Amino acid sequence: MKALQIAATGMSAQQMKVDVVSNNLANMSTTGYNPRRADFADLHYQQMARPGSVSAADGSMLPTGVQIGLGVRPASVSVILGQGSLDATGADLDVAIDGAGYIEVQMPTGVTGYTRDGALKRSADGQIVTSDGYPVVPGITIPSDTRGLTISPSGEVWADFADRVEPELLGQLTLSSFANEKGLEAIGSNLFLESPASGPPFSGAPGLEGLGTLRQGYLESSSVDAVREVTELIKAQRGYELNAKVITAADQMLGATTQLR
Repeated sequence: MKALQIAATGMSAQQMKVDVVSNNLANMSTTGYNPRRADFADLHYQQMARPGSVSAADGSMLPTGVQIGLGVRPASVSVILGQGSLDATGADLDVAIDGAGYIEVQMPTGVTGYTRDGALKRSADGQIVTSDGYPVVPGITIPSDTRGLTISPSGEVWADFADRVEPELLGQLTLSSFANEKGLEAIGSNLFLESPASGPPFSGAPGLEGLGTLRQGYLESSSVDAVREVTELIKAQRGYELNAKVITAADQMLGATTQLR
């Protein structure tokens, strides 16, 4: 009886869906987080009678055949790309990306990471870094006597000083985009890595070549839709229960078979 194994794959799939939904709900307050979606595909089929097989001496063929499915498997966990709302913070180093693009950061291993978390900070030596202390690329250092900081929508970083009338340009923030953003490898801490599926990055000034612009004093909130996630959670729970009922029914059938005399 294949029903036991088929229902087991269904329960495993619904459990994975619950895991994905729970991770989305856990990240409702994560800056720049995009929800994930679990996609599934049916397993291979047992061909008991192939469609088109000859079924009679006169050459008649089976119009449909007999194909028994063997369950379900996870196909992918993909990112649902979407712009989260921009929340005002008023902080000089908080920047939200309004549109497409990722901020490039240099990780301690030398690998380049990418993030949409614009909650930037100032290190002890004045360098602009992420919340985890990773320097933003290209490196920009803020002088210790800076009185104020302005980041333009195009990524230019200007510093105001008490003894000067005109501000000083410290550097230019850039953004990176990918041909397939869903192919980026998530590693946690709001960071992504380039992968063969994402393609190489294209870097440029914000506002050019399809890249978004920067909004100083704002942060992009999570794009998780709580109502949708709870709905998906209920659907996954019901699917799990139905597959459990199939296992119960198959067990009762097997029990009836063993009691035959």
